[in-house]
Amino acid sequence: MSSLQSEDKKALLNRLSRIEGQVRGLARMIEEDKYCIDILTQIAASRGALKNVGLKVLQRHVEGCVSNAIKDGNTEDVVPELLDTVNRFVD
Repeated sequence: MSSLQSEDKKALLNRLSRIEGQVRGLARMIEEDKYCIDILTQIAASRGALKNVGLKVLQRHVEGCVSNAIKDGNTEDVVPELLDTVNRFVD
């Protein structure tokens, strides 16, 4: 079950489209032999943008699915899943 509302989906899809453009730009930078530091800077920006998308999805998951499961007393499955998911974001 998804906790994403239509306005969240639209905003996230817009962000992902911009990230897609950034990644295509990275490929062009490499093809055009751009300065390595400039490429690395763009990679960091792309990673940061993806992380922000992930955090927004995680936030909605906690506010919706996790919150509802806790209210229903279903913590046996949802807490380990949440901890595993948060662990994926720890660098």
